[in-house]
Amino acid sequence: MNVFDAGHIRNVVLVGHQGSGKTSLAETMLFVSGTIHRMGSVNEGNTVSDYHASEKERQMSIFSSLLHAEWDNHKINIIDTPGYPDFVGEVAGAMKVADTAIFVMNAIEGVEVGTELAWTYAASSGKPSMFVINQLDRPQADFNRLVGQIQERFGRSATVVQFPTVEGSRSIIDVLLMKQLSFPVDQKGKAVVSDIPADFQEQAETLHNALIEDIAENDEALMELYFDKGELDEDEMRQGLHTAMLNRQLFPLFCASGTENVGVSRLMSFIDNVCPSPAEMPPAATSEGDPVKAAPAGPPVMFIYRTMAEQHVGDYSFFRVYGGTIEAGMDLENAQTGSGERLGQLYALNGRERDTVAKMVAGDIGALVKLRNTHTNNTLRKKGVKAVIEPIVFPEPRYRMAIRATHEGEEEKMAQGLHQIIEEDPSLQVVHDPHLSQITLGGQGELHLRIAQFRIKSKANVEIEFSRPRVAYRETVQSRARASYRHKKQTGGAGQFADISMLIEPLDGEFVPSPDIKVRGKAEAKTGWGSTIEFIDGIVGGVIDMRRFFGAIQKGVLEASQKGPIAGYPVGDVRVVIFDGGMHAVDSNENAFRTAARKCFHNVFGEARPVILEPIHDVEVIVPDTYTGEVIGDMNTRRARIQGIETEGVLQKIKAQVPEAELYRYSTSVRSMTQGRGIHTSTFSHYEAMPRNVQAQIVAEAAEAKKALEEA
Repeated sequence: MNVFDAGHIRNVVLVGHQGSGKTSLAETMLFVSGTIHRMGSVNEGNTVSDYHASEKERQMSIFSSLLHAEWDNHKINIIDTPGYPDFVGEVAGAMKVADTAIFVMNAIEGVEVGTELAWTYAASSGKPSMFVINQLDRPQADFNRLVGQIQERFGRSATVVQFPTVEGSRSIIDVLLMKQLSFPVDQKGKAVVSDIPADFQEQAETLHNALIEDIAENDEALMELYFDKGELDEDEMRQGLHTAMLNRQLFPLFCASGTENVGVSRLMSFIDNVCPSPAEMPPAATSEGDPVKAAPAGPPVMFIYRTMAEQHVGDYSFFRVYGGTIEAGMDLENAQTGSGERLGQLYALNGRERDTVAKMVAGDIGALVKLRNTHTNNTLRKKGVKAVIEPIVFPEPRYRMAIRATHEGEEEKMAQGLHQIIEEDPSLQVVHDPHLSQITLGGQGELHLRIAQFRIKSKANVEIEFSRPRVAYRETVQSRARASYRHKKQTGGAGQFADISMLIEPLDGEFVPSPDIKVRGKAEAKTGWGSTIEFIDGIVGGVIDMRRFFGAIQKGVLEASQKGPIAGYPVGDVRVVIFDGGMHAVDSNENAFRTAARKCFHNVFGEARPVILEPIHDVEVIVPDTYTGEVIGDMNTRRARIQGIETEGVLQKIKAQVPEAELYRYSTSVRSMTQGRGIHTSTFSHYEAMPRNVQAQIVAEAAEAKKALEEA
């Protein structure tokens, strides 16, 4: 295969909601370029991009797929991404290494949640972007309505370059070229160029002038030219669009039909002639060292944006070359581990198919196999180079399930399987909570976890089961209380004796002692579950030798706090004051005071209005306006507090605070309520006391579980 320099490479990523036709568009891009000679279809399961068994079975993209085509002496790297929100982690990785984001829009549905998610990544990374309204051959397609939606949500910077003559036709008016492009069925995507029909001349001139004004507004030199001539020629418009795209000032809007091969060849030419090359993009941002320029003669720097195990091949590492030129056999250093890696054969991929490449220069994207100790988000560089490419920020989980190995004794195999799939998909997250004795697997949704379950089975030959995760409740007190406890034990010889008087109260502000308590010292303990317990020495007159026993008393309280007296959940954010007691010259020791402190704490806790705290999450739900009422009604059944509603174009963002216990399988519920057009995010906010009726239920469940354990 040919080697291309940075000026002759274009890196594009196809993004958008599920069903917008990204995979079909990618297939047609390969077809019109001559890369493939027969177009596959998603329904038949024979597209180049969706080649995994799970994708064919579900007729949807699950993994991002790297493709490439040659067009007019340029190499166009195309990354086809999943549109289903469960797999947004694939979008994050692909967006990192692409130079232009192509937002593929469903001509019927318009702006959807998948569009929103991808736009967030493109905007945060300053990625040049454009829109393609796809599937215009379908009945009910309304181009003008969609343009209005796009401009309402993403601004007037979305500028029309093409419009269809009639929805469902095979002809497009291109207001940059000021020509009609027709795509006959038997021409294999080649456009027949003709003058614009009289019926569309006025609309074309209006949009042509609007496009010129949009371009000129963003370029002072072109603005002066426009004022002087009253017009811009095609080359001037093309250059103006190019600059405006680089600066995210304009987002060109095209139309096409991927399945009918309408407008795709024109799109390929626009990518070649207008979309930025790697050489024109800003230097790659780094977390260490200087930004990396796409200079082929510079020191080699490459970034692994994805890893994936392929049957009969091994572990693929997908990469972008950010600096220099790389070749097979080259020795590079892993910036994260410091270990060396020898590069194997380099490949340019088209889904499952691979073309061997002698070398790749800065700006190119490819894959290789059998790296020993390099994973997603790792930088490989020439030894002595300090650059570390800024990592991909993957989304936090929206859906969690408790997991365990189906068969006893296979926990180690499960752990190995989890380690493997998380290396491949960092948007999955495993959390081990020793206080709840559970392991949870978090991802973007139910399907995401089901796919992970399947992959663990195939990789580690171990079956895992999902169950509802237990919630990390906490116990604390709401008022001040006192209690005393005397621990006395005589077994012959030296016995045990410890007498403690203890005050407990919420850890809220500074301690205000009562008249009978004098503060002699303080200590603070941070628990393993993120809480604080403050200890105050209020002993006067030496009734307890606190130099000897203060540490033992703290240990006793901390032991008791691991399983609170109400329902066995960890205790935190309390103040413990030792203000009186007694000791014996012979029988008092650390064990005695630790035991007394544990027992006393248990007793006094129940007198201080104990309460169970539950974690509260900040939740945002993005849905089309049609579903707002239903989503809010459902939230009210989940003890939610609605914080507000914001309008984002045709979508509504509902903000609320919701108890974690009420969010079990919520992503599935949202998709069910909104027919797959809604999505939510959830982040921990704080702990707060739960209602008494809910607490009573939690206490009863804990008692029942304890009884069952004792009987077992």
